[in-house]
Amino acid sequence: MAVDIFIARHGQDEDNAAGILNGQRDKPLTELGRQQARALAESIVDAGLQFEAIYTSPLKRAAETAEIVGEIIGLKTKPIIIAELIERDFGVMSGKPISSIEEICGDNIIKSDMVTYFLDPEGAETFPELMERGLVAIRKIRGRQASGKALLVCHGDLGKMVYAAEAGKEWKDVLTDFHFGNAELIEITPNQDAHLVKLPQHNA
Repeated sequence: MAVDIFIARHGQDEDNAAGILNGQRDKPLTELGRQQARALAESIVDAGLQFEAIYTSPLKRAAETAEIVGEIIGLKTKPIIIAELIERDFGVMSGKPISSIEEICGDNIIKSDMVTYFLDPEGAETFPELMERGLVAIRKIRGRQASGKALLVCHGDLGKMVYAAEAGKEWKDVLTDFHFGNAELIEITPNQDAHLVKLPQHNA
């Protein structure tokens, strides 16, 4: 029986709050971000989801989210850091205001209802490269855990590309199919449409 994969995005961090493109910048959660992580964990408990392990990006915003969730759901083991779950390298866009994407990248973007994605500015990982890295992360996790449920706490761009790789979806479609907000959860169901897990609501 294969392991069931769930992907959570971290809570709000200082760059999110300031409208800054973070990428691999390592800012901590805001107080709202901590509240979002607690609300996510409480919703997981209410939904009856039981995870055998939590795997996290090494960045502070994901690792702290993972620690909060693990403590509230009563996981006996600490979250396991998987280096390949780190967010996309944004290259020259790291630290730039979100509002500057179109000015800097021109037409080399994909726009969804809520997010403008830049494709290949100088130094940035491409989405196909990110998918490949996501597959490495999944292989590592499946090497550690053969069954049950695994929670991956990571990031917006990386989380979507892990989903695309696992579900057999085109990366361009996944960018625009759904919004993956702070402290939201995706269940990976191969060869099915992307969907956020509908959890019981807790105020963040």
